[in-house]
Amino acid sequence: MTESLAARVIALSSLWAIAAFVVVAGLISNLYERTAQSGFEAVVRAQLFNLINAVTVDETGMLVGVPDLGDLSYSQPLSGWYWEVLPASGNTTGRLASFSLGPGRIEAPTTDADPFDLQYRRDYRMKGLDGELLYVEEAEVVLDAENHAARFRVMGNASVVDADIGAFDRMLALYLGLFGLGSIVINALAILFGLHPLVGVRRSLAEVRNGKAERLPSSFPAEIRPLATEMNALLDSNRRIVERARTQVGNLAHSLKTPIAVLQNEAGAIGGEKGRLVAEQSEAMRIQVQHYLDRARRAATADIAIARTPVEPVLQRLLRVIRRLNPDLDCDLALPADAERIVFAGEAQDLEEAIGNLLENAAKYGRSRIRVALLRGDGETFEIRVEDDGPGLDDAQIAEATKRGRRLDERVAGSGLGLSIVADTVLQYRGDFRLARSDFGGLRAEVVLPLAPAATIS
Repeated sequence: MTESLAARVIALSSLWAIAAFVVVAGLISNLYERTAQSGFEAVVRAQLFNLINAVTVDETGMLVGVPDLGDLSYSQPLSGWYWEVLPASGNTTGRLASFSLGPGRIEAPTTDADPFDLQYRRDYRMKGLDGELLYVEEAEVVLDAENHAARFRVMGNASVVDADIGAFDRMLALYLGLFGLGSIVINALAILFGLHPLVGVRRSLAEVRNGKAERLPSSFPAEIRPLATEMNALLDSNRRIVERARTQVGNLAHSLKTPIAVLQNEAGAIGGEKGRLVAEQSEAMRIQVQHYLDRARRAATADIAIARTPVEPVLQRLLRVIRRLNPDLDCDLALPADAERIVFAGEAQDLEEAIGNLLENAAKYGRSRIRVALLRGDGETFEIRVEDDGPGLDDAQIAEATKRGRRLDERVAGSGLGLSIVADTVLQYRGDFRLARSDFGGLRAEVVLPLAPAATIS
């Protein structure tokens, strides 16, 4: 997640949204609970006053009255809604109770445990006849001038209120959860939409790397446009550096070409053993200079993003030359099914020089057969194998073969730089070059080189 900007922003915003919805849900639930409890208690309190107003005593001090609190729940047995009037002084007798309570008794806490206030009122909660939770409003009132006193109790079913609060909490959680989920999805889509121009930047850079474009377009949002401008400036700077390096390499090549040609001409004029020696050394000098000039060119261009070369056409072209020069050799080319998608992340001249040297060696030493195989590597590389059925090399000779100027067979013309050039070219592109015994009995050369980015996209 930490490697993705979009994932980080979405995660942080989602966590904030979840926290905000949890806090809002808690506040709404608490507010509803307080409002519901307060309203419920107010109703019970009001019914207490109605009960007090509906009860009196007769001349004998007995409690009398037919209270009607306006709620049928007081008429339903075990409904959890009860009222009761009991004597609170010695000169008062009798008992009045709602039909829902009947002969049942609900004990009240002692005044020591729950004392009355200054107005002789108190409220408390306790278990009802059916195990329900009751909220009780209680008051002691003097009914007449003769100090007849009674205790009034009105009990409401608090379990119903608690159940209603629980149902509200569940509905609140459901609706806020759905709304929160929708908000997170919309927020994620908005973030992805806002970051979508970065995908365009990535695609434009890929097109530059693949050689399909030379610059990034300027049609990006204002926040990204400066980045595109700086990238274009960097690409322009790289092109100027490459062009300057190529110009300098070309100038150096021209400046050295004439002196070397003069030396070679003078060697012919001198003649004899000294002339032959000068001619050989002049030719070696020419090859060495050309090699280092090529190496300088590769160093200047190896990291340029737009360098890309399809591999199959290069192999086909090189093999046509080898077949034309060596008609007696059987030259095979093995290609994978997606050979056209294998693209070398480098200059065509470098690939031709490296594989051309390997094919030239194979043609020199192969008796009747050369085989070239193009293989895919680990997803970021490809491999070219060149095999022949010649005498091959032992381990010691393989170790010597890639050293500059070493010729293992003086009978065959050459400068001794072929395999060294291959090794240097492959190293310049951070590839791998190996020599081994061929299945045909000769030498097998294996070259591993990087794929261009477009070739690794499936």
